[in-house]
Amino acid sequence: MTGPADEHRHTAEAFTERVRGVAPGDWDRPAPCAGWVARDVVGHLVEWFPGFLRAGAGVDLPKGPSVAEDPVGAWTVHSDGVQALLDDPATADRVLNNPNIGEMPLDQAVAMFYTTDVFLHTWDLARATGQDERLDAERCAMLLEGMLPMDAVLRSSGHYGPRVEVPDDADPQTRLLAFIGRTP
Repeated sequence: MTGPADEHRHTAEAFTERVRGVAPGDWDRPAPCAGWVARDVVGHLVEWFPGFLRAGAGVDLPKGPSVAEDPVGAWTVHSDGVQALLDDPATADRVLNNPNIGEMPLDQAVAMFYTTDVFLHTWDLARATGQDERLDAERCAMLLEGMLPMDAVLRSSGHYGPRVEVPDDADPQTRLLAFIGRTP
């Protein structure tokens, strides 16, 4: 991948494939995130990120239908809006300011916080709805390598569950999922 826009495009396409693959009656199936169903996985991504962008960079994403009424439509409008933001040449000059992370280029903040979240939740939606759970092994290894040194900080954020023990020779996807608290 060459940059945040391409990374998001690739990651969002994989998630979109899973969203479109959910059978109508499967949106209420339990997800691997405690207390969530499949619809909540989409809702999480569609709901937290617009506020993050608005507060940190003054960016308003297009608003689609509610996830409760139309999870596919809600995701499509949201994902297309994020992609348009990243494809806009002016985004390269924008900065996100956040009290927890300070200032960083907007496109890098999107890649670090949001696109990574979409990547990880692709597995959650696939697991909840019986779809292909495979994630890119290289990206899994890269993410895990970057997250390991921040173990205590990530755990204390409340966004990750307790680490799940897996064999040392487990594949990168299994190790990453176990690190973030999923039972692969």
